[in-house]
Amino acid sequence: MGVTLWEERLSEKHLSEKKIIQPVTAPQSDGNPDQQGWETLQNEVLNCYQCSLAKLRRHVVFGAGDRRARWMLVGEAPGAQEDKEGLPFVGRAGHLLNAILMAMGLSRQEVYIANVLKCRPPGNRDPLGEECRLCLPFLHQQLRLLQPAIILAMGRFAAQALLKTTDPISELRGRQHIFAETGTPLLVTYHPAYLLRSPLQKRKVWSDLQLALRIEARLE
Repeated sequence: MGVTLWEERLSEKHLSEKKIIQPVTAPQSDGNPDQQGWETLQNEVLNCYQCSLAKLRRHVVFGAGDRRARWMLVGEAPGAQEDKEGLPFVGRAGHLLNAILMAMGLSRQEVYIANVLKCRPPGNRDPLGEECRLCLPFLHQQLRLLQPAIILAMGRFAAQALLKTTDPISELRGRQHIFAETGTPLLVTYHPAYLLRSPLQKRKVWSDLQLALRIEARLE
């Protein structure tokens, strides 16, 4: 599966099509300790009022997907549509993410998707340092519960937050990193929202994804 096919899937025509994204709902408790850990964490996040974003949100966007997934995708923060629906990546960037996953031979049902911030910053502004500091423990706990085989950090904020660095994304992408908390391989690529503004960067993202797929295959 090459770049040409992927770019066709991510064309403006493809993005303009109206699609319904079926949300992946969290499974009900079955007495499994891991499942109980997820529910405890989710309740904690839903009732979090540590920063001012809690006063402005419509919904907390905890995360969604398979809680036994090998892949964890991490974005920056919810946007307007995500805040409205309470699910990550359901706007235009979500449609593009679906196409990216399809090109990788995956679907939303096979991965777990979360953001660094669980509440939407007003006007979709950049996350503040204090907001990241307060919200990151929730993301770290999600990673400990999921124990993915590989992490894909999408965008500068996700990459810098997980890797505890200020290096630009241009220096972080294209090579393997390790998430220090769990020792999990971590790859960095551009955020789907950035690709909507800069479609010529799709080739670089496809190169990142190919590297991620090769690393994930070696871990099986």
